[in-house]
Amino acid sequence: MSKFSFIDLTPDLILDAIESVGIYVESGLLALNSYENRVYQFVAEGGKRYVVKFYRPERWSEKQIQEEHDFAFELAEAEVPVVAPMEYNGQSLFEHQGYLFTLFPSVGGRLFEVDNLDQLDVLGRLIGRMHQVAKTKPFTQRPTLTCEEYLHTAKVHLQKSNLVPMGLETAFYTILDLVIKQAQAQYTNVKTIRLHGDCHAGNILWAGDALMFVDLDDSRQGPPIQDLWMMLSGDRQTQLLQLDTLVTAYEEFCDFDHSQLKLIEPLRAMRIIHYMGWVAKRWSDPAFVRNFSWFADDKYWEQQILALKEQLAALQEAPLKLLP
Repeated sequence: MSKFSFIDLTPDLILDAIESVGIYVESGLLALNSYENRVYQFVAEGGKRYVVKFYRPERWSEKQIQEEHDFAFELAEAEVPVVAPMEYNGQSLFEHQGYLFTLFPSVGGRLFEVDNLDQLDVLGRLIGRMHQVAKTKPFTQRPTLTCEEYLHTAKVHLQKSNLVPMGLETAFYTILDLVIKQAQAQYTNVKTIRLHGDCHAGNILWAGDALMFVDLDDSRQGPPIQDLWMMLSGDRQTQLLQLDTLVTAYEEFCDFDHSQLKLIEPLRAMRIIHYMGWVAKRWSDPAFVRNFSWFADDKYWEQQILALKEQLAALQEAPLKLLP
């Protein structure tokens, strides 16, 4: 099996893997929207719906994946609504012909609305409850959110990919280096806890009348604000209102360190650069070339130069600050 490859993950192998756990598929396999892993929804005997997730080879170790599962179980035990893996004979992580996989119950729901203050209020309490559990102990196997990975390693992946058009290289890497320097200078004295790690609207569902977290695949150690800032959008005044709503609700369950507000723009810069590096790193995967075809267009890189300039300006502004 080639590095990071899903080339051998055929429908027959998927069915055999699921049956190895004692579940027999009665429907087709519906591929869900996931690029990093391979995720399929299906109906089994008795009409019960499941989701099976095959982890990208060589991305996480078995211990790291198990620690993600254990975090989900811990949250579920504390009645924090999260879609946790299913266990069979006390086991949640399985292996079949070199692929690690796990099963989840299929949970339907409507999408979270980031511009809805009532929903942000509910989410703030939910994240506070999650962090109340998360801060009781650290991850020991999963990584920490660092500048090295999210900035410098991402830049290396971009350089190795040769995807930045030659005529734009100087402009792109000049502004990239300025953003990296400024973000790293501001991302200091960071206190970390266990995080969801990728807490954006796509990973939050309204299931019935309650919010529910899905997809802890990017969980890691990091600053608590990482699980909050991705809910902010619009102009500065709008973001302040959203942030105040989130933090006020959050503090009903967990103390909030207001000094972490200065990390919002460095974290945003890290996410922008890490995303570009991630796509570049996965460019050998045909699924990425097919679904991210615009990544090789000059226009995309021109837009990224402008986005990085805007982010540099944001890094140079005073951080958001809530009234005491």
